[in-house]
Amino acid sequence: MKLAETCVKYPVFTVMLIAFLVTLGAFSYRGLAVDLFPKADPATVNVEVRLPGATPEEVVTGVVLPLEDAISSVSGIDEINVYSFEGFANITCTFVLERDIEGAAQDIREKVAGAIDRLPRDTLPPIITKLDPQSDPILTLLVSGSMSRRELTEIADKQVRRAIQTVDGVGSVDLNGGQGRQIRVFLDAQKLTAHNFTVLDVREALQRENIEAPGGRMITGPQELGLRTLGRVISAEQFGEIVIGTRGGTPVRVRDVAQVEDGAQELRTWSALFRKFEPGQDVVSIQVLRQSGVNTVRVADDVRKKVQELRSQLPPGVQLQIVHDISDFIKASVHSLLEHLILGSILASFIVWVFIRNWRAVVIAAVAIPASVIATFTLMRGMDFSLNNMTLLALTLAVGIVIDDAIIVLENIFRYMEEKGRDRVQAAIEATKEIGLAVMATTLSLVIIFLPIAFMTGYARKYVNSFGWTMAMAIMVSLLVAFTLTPMMSSRMLRLGGKEKKAHYEGFLHSVEESYLRTLRWSLAHRRTILVICVLTFLSTFGFYHLVGRDWIPADDQSELISSYTLPEGTSLERTTKLAEEIAERVVALPEVALVQSFTHGPTNHAHLFIVLAPRSERKRSHVQMATEVRKILAGYHNMTYNVRLPSVLGGEIYFPIAAVIRGPELSRLAEISKNAAGRMSKYPELVDVNPSLNLNTPELQVKVDRQRAADIGVRMTDVSDAVRLFYSGEDEITRFKEGSEQYQETMKLLPEQRDNPDVLARMMVPSTKLGQVRLENVATIQRGAGPATLQRYNREFQVSVYANVAAGYPLDLAAAHTVQAIKEVGLPAGYSYNFTGQVKVLEETTWNLLLAMLLASIFMYMVLAAQFESFSYPFIIMLTLPLSVPFALFSLWITGRALSLWSALGMFLLLGIVKKNGILQVDYTNRLRATGMALQEALIEANRVRLRPILMTTLSIIAGLIPVAIGIGAGSEQRASIAVTIIGGQTLCLLLTLLVVPVAYSYLAELEQISWTEWAVRLVGRSHSAPRASDND
Repeated sequence: MKLAETCVKYPVFTVMLIAFLVTLGAFSYRGLAVDLFPKADPATVNVEVRLPGATPEEVVTGVVLPLEDAISSVSGIDEINVYSFEGFANITCTFVLERDIEGAAQDIREKVAGAIDRLPRDTLPPIITKLDPQSDPILTLLVSGSMSRRELTEIADKQVRRAIQTVDGVGSVDLNGGQGRQIRVFLDAQKLTAHNFTVLDVREALQRENIEAPGGRMITGPQELGLRTLGRVISAEQFGEIVIGTRGGTPVRVRDVAQVEDGAQELRTWSALFRKFEPGQDVVSIQVLRQSGVNTVRVADDVRKKVQELRSQLPPGVQLQIVHDISDFIKASVHSLLEHLILGSILASFIVWVFIRNWRAVVIAAVAIPASVIATFTLMRGMDFSLNNMTLLALTLAVGIVIDDAIIVLENIFRYMEEKGRDRVQAAIEATKEIGLAVMATTLSLVIIFLPIAFMTGYARKYVNSFGWTMAMAIMVSLLVAFTLTPMMSSRMLRLGGKEKKAHYEGFLHSVEESYLRTLRWSLAHRRTILVICVLTFLSTFGFYHLVGRDWIPADDQSELISSYTLPEGTSLERTTKLAEEIAERVVALPEVALVQSFTHGPTNHAHLFIVLAPRSERKRSHVQMATEVRKILAGYHNMTYNVRLPSVLGGEIYFPIAAVIRGPELSRLAEISKNAAGRMSKYPELVDVNPSLNLNTPELQVKVDRQRAADIGVRMTDVSDAVRLFYSGEDEITRFKEGSEQYQETMKLLPEQRDNPDVLARMMVPSTKLGQVRLENVATIQRGAGPATLQRYNREFQVSVYANVAAGYPLDLAAAHTVQAIKEVGLPAGYSYNFTGQVKVLEETTWNLLLAMLLASIFMYMVLAAQFESFSYPFIIMLTLPLSVPFALFSLWITGRALSLWSALGMFLLLGIVKKNGILQVDYTNRLRATGMALQEALIEANRVRLRPILMTTLSIIAGLIPVAIGIGAGSEQRASIAVTIIGGQTLCLLLTLLVVPVAYSYLAELEQISWTEWAVRLVGRSHSAPRASDND
C-alpha cells in the first residue's frame, strides 16, 4: 500500500496530517451546543384565540371552524390539534419534520389574518407563537414572600415574566396562582332595575367616558401641531363618577348602581410549594416554554443568567427560586457520556496490552481513539450537530471500533516482526500492504450501513441521522489513522522482547488457541451439524422477539414525576385547592420526595402535582417505583380520575405512552365510545391511569330564549348573550385604566351575594326596541343542563383521546395491542375511526424505518464486499453471520429484562456492520493462503489460527469500550445501557459460532466451485461412511 509506505518514509508529513484534523476538531468542539437529543421536535405553530364568556361549543362554532378552514390549506401540515375551553381555544399546527419553522409560522400568520373578519365581533386578536402549548416547561420558577398575593403577582409579572420573555428562544412565560391588579365594577342588579338601566348601558358608559384619541393636526404658521383628546380616567375612583345617563333630569352615575374597587383579579388558579416538615407556602409559579426548534440548554442557561440578575433587583423578603430545570439533567447526561467515552477508551486500549504485552503497541493503537474522536467534532460542527445523547453515544460506541483498524494493522506488523523476523520498517510496510484490503473492506462495509439513513423519514431520521454521520466520520478517520499514523509509529517505536514474545504464547491465550483449533477441526468434519445449529439458532429469533416486546425510548430517571387529577365536574376551586393541599402533604411525606409543587390551571376541578425526588444516588426506589407509590395515594380518593407520568423525551401530555384518538361526527357518541373503551382498557394489568379526555357532564345553567317572543317585543339575541356574560363572566375587558406606563384591565360583574342566585338572573333587564327594557324571564327560560368542559378536534374532526400509562414491567407494544383490542370490542359505527398519536405513533414509524434501513444496509454491504473481493459468492459467506447475531442480541435483552427500544434497535443495526468484520479477516487470509497453493483444509486451519488473535482483540476492544455504558452509571444511563447490552450480547455470544460457521461455509463454497451442481447436492444429502478428506468434507 503506497500510502503506508509514504507515511513510513515521511513521518513529519504524517504527524502534521493527523495534527491538522485534530486541531480542526479541537476548535470545533468549543462551538458545539449541548442538548438532550438532536433537534427532532417538528415545526409547531400555536394559534391562541379568545372569545370571552363563550362555551367550548360556541368557541368551536364561532372561532375554530373558520380558522381551521383557513389554516388547513397551508402546505406541510401533519396534524391540526384543537383544544377548546371556556372562552378560548388553542389551535396547534404540527408540521412534517422537514418543514422550516419560520416559513411555517409566516404561512399561518397570513392565513389567520385573512380569516379575522369571519370571527365573532368580541373575539380578541389571535396570538401566534412558535411552540406547542402541550409541551412540558423547560424551567419552573417560584416567586414567594410575605407580601399579599396581588403584590407578589405584580412582581412576578412586571419584574420577572417580562424580563424572561425577552430572552432569545423563549416561547412563552405563563403565570399560575397569581392575582394581578384589576379595576372591578360590581353591579347591583336591584339598583340597575330601580334606575331603569341595563348592564349594556353601564358598559357603553364606561367605554365612552374613558378614551384617549388622536384628533388630527393643526398648522399655525410655520409650525404643525398634533391634536389629541385626553379623556382617560386618572384614578380608579373616577370610574364611579362616570354618568350612565339621566333619569328625571338627574344624572345617574356608576357609583349609584355599582361598587368600584381597585383590587385584584378573581382567583381562578392556585399554586403552592410543599417541603418536608414545613407548611405549604402560597407561591406564584412561572413556567418557561421554549420555542420550537431552539436549543434547550442555551435557552435555560440564558434564563438562569437573567434570574440571577433579577434576584438582586427584587424587594426585600421576596424570593425567586428555580424548582425545575431540564438542562440540569441534560448536562448531567452529557457529562456521564463523556466519562463513559474516556473510560471506554482506557479499557479498549487495555485489551491491546493483554494480548501483546507491549506498552509501545498500546500507545500506537490507542492514538487512534483521540485522533478519530476529536477530528469528528469538525463534521459535527459543520452539520450543526450538538453534543447530545445520540452523537456522544455514537462516539462512545465508536471507541471500541475506531481502535479496531489500528489493532488489525498493528497486530499484523507485530506478527511480521515476531514470526517472520522482519525489522520494524519492513514489517510496517509489508504487513500494512498485506492486511490493507481486509481492513478497508471491514471499514467501508461498516460505514455503508449508515447510508440508508437518508431513506428514513420522520422521527427515525431525526434521531438516527446525527448518530450515523458521527459514527461514520469517526470510523473513516480511524481508517486513515490505521494506514498512516499506525505504520509510521510502528516503524519508529515498536520493539520486540524475548519475554514479551514468550508471554504471548504461554498460559491462557495459548490454551484458547489450541481449544479453538480442535473445535474448528471437529466442525469441518461435522459440517451438517454446524448447519443444523445455525438454522436452529436463527429460528429462535422469532421466539425471543415475542418474549422481548417493543418500546420507544424508556423514560430516564430524571428525579421528577408529573401527576394530574380531575375531580367531579363542577367542583369549586376552593374544594379543589383544599384537596390538593392534603394530597401534596401526603406525597411530600414520602422519604424519597424532596418537594412538591401543587397547582391548578384551567378548569377548577383539575389539579396538578410536580414532584421533585431526591437524587437517584440518595434513594433506594426508582422513579417508576415512586410513581406507583403516588398512584397508591391518589387511589385512596374516590370520584377522582388521575394519572402519574414520567417526563417524556418527546415532552408533554400528548406524548403519553398510550394516546388513542377516536374521531367521529357526534360528541355524545364519542363520549360513550371512549368511556366504554376506557373501561375495557382498565381491565388489562399493563394499562394504568386510563382516562378519556371528553366529559359531557359539566353542570351548567342554560338560558333558552324563545325566539318568537323575543322577536315580538324587539329583544335581540346578541343583547341577551352580552348581558348574561357581562353579569356573570367578569372576563370581558370593558376598558383599561392607565397609570404611568402601566395599564390595567377594568371588568364588571354582579355583586358576589347576587351572583349565585338564579332568581336574580331571571329578573335581569335586557334591552327591547319596543318596550325599552324587559326582564330576561319574559323572553327566556332558565334550565339546568350539562355540557363539555373541553372539546378536542383532530384534522378538522371532533375527537376524544383515551390516555393511559404502561405499567412497570410491560412493553409498549403489548399495551398498544390491548388498547386496539378494547376499542374493537366496543365497536366503532360507520363514520368513526381511531388511530394512535404520541409514543405509539412514533414507535410504529421508527420500526418500519429501521427495518427498511436494515434491509438496504444488508444490500449495500453485499455490494461493497463483492467489489472488494471481486466475487459474487464470498460476500454470502461473510454475511451468513448477520442473521445469527440477531437471536443472541434478543436473548441478551430478554435475560436482562429489557424491551426492544430505539436504543437496542440501533444496537442491532450496528451489529450488522460489526459481526461481519471477523468473517472478512477469515476469508481474506484464507484466499491469500490458497493463492500460494496451500490445500483447502490446511488453509482454513492456518488462516483462522493466524486471524484468531486480531479477531479476539477487536471483539474484546469493542466490548471493553461498551462496558461503562452497559453498567449504566450516571444520568440517562438506564436507557442507553440497552444498546450496549445488545451489542455486547450479540457480539460475544455470536463470536464462537462465527469462528466456526465462516470456515464451514467456505469449505462448502470451495467444493461448489470445483464440482457440478448435481454432484454437490448428492454429497450434501448423502451419508458419510468415513472421515472426510480435506477437499470434500461432508
